[in-house]
Amino acid sequence: MKEQQYILENIDTFELKDIFDCGQCFRWNEQEDGSYTGIFKKNVINVKKEKNKIIFNGVCQKNIRETVEDYFDLNRDYEKIKQQLSKIDNNIKTSIQYGKGIRLLNQDLWETIISFIISANNNIPRIKGIIERLAKQFGYEIIYKGQKYYTFPTPEQLKNVTIEDYRKLGLGFRDVRLYETTKMILEGKINLEKMKKNPNTMQVREELLTLSGVGPKVADCILLFSDLKRFEVFPIDVWVRRVMNDLYIKNEDETKVSKKLIEKIAAERFGDLAGLAQQYLFYWRREA
Repeated sequence: MKEQQYILENIDTFELKDIFDCGQCFRWNEQEDGSYTGIFKKNVINVKKEKNKIIFNGVCQKNIRETVEDYFDLNRDYEKIKQQLSKIDNNIKTSIQYGKGIRLLNQDLWETIISFIISANNNIPRIKGIIERLAKQFGYEIIYKGQKYYTFPTPEQLKNVTIEDYRKLGLGFRDVRLYETTKMILEGKINLEKMKKNPNTMQVREELLTLSGVGPKVADCILLFSDLKRFEVFPIDVWVRRVMNDLYIKNEDETKVSKKLIEKIAAERFGDLAGLAQQYLFYWRREA
C-alpha cells in the first residue's frame, strides 16, 4: 500500500491525548515526538498535531481522507454537543473543559467486542499486550516506516485457534470466553452486520449479552465505542460509580450505590447523550 497524507486545519474538539487515553481504544501508542500511531482494520495511521493542524500520515486500504473522516467521527458536530451538555450543570461543564478534545472513534464492531472481553478485570498495559500478541500471531502483517504492524484477526482467522492457544497469549480466564464468542460468530448465532442495522439499542444490547464474556458494562462499552455508536448508553465502572456518587447521589458508601440508580440519573440528566457525558466524567475523574 502506498503512503498517504491528509491535513485537517482549524478543527475544534481534537486533542490526541484526550482521544487515545480516555479508555475507548487499545491499539494507539504515543511516539517520541508526541504523535500517536495506531492500527485499525487494514490501516496504519500516524496522527500529529501542529498548532491548528492535524496531520494524518499512513498506509490505508482506501482513501486516507475518507478513512479518517469515518474513524474519527469528523462529520459529527462535537462543539454543538459540548454546548448542549454544558448547559445541564457545572459538574459536566467542568469535565468537558478538562476533556474538551475527546471524540468517540468508530471502531470495528468485531474488534471492539473481543477487546472489551479482554479488558474485563484487567489493566490497560496488559490489555494492550494481549491484543498485540493476538494480532501478531493471527493477523496480517503491514509494513509502515520500516516497522511491522499486525491487523486485528478476523473470526475466520481465529477459527482453528484452541483454548490452549489463547492461554499461551496470557489471556487467563478469558481464553474460554474468546473461544466461545468466536465460535458463536462463526456459526452465525450472532450476525454482526444485522446488529449494526438494528435501530433498537436495547435489542442489540440483549444480543451482545448472549456472547461469552460480555456482561452489562462490556456490552455498553461495545455499544458506545464501536461503529454501533449508541450515545444513549452509560457504561458503569468503579470510576463512573465514584464520580456519579460524589456529584449526584452522595451516599457515604459508594459500593452500595446501584447501577440502576446511576443509569436512571444519567438518563434523566443527559438523555441520548449519556454516553458522551460518561466519557467526559470518567476521563476527568480518572485523570484529574
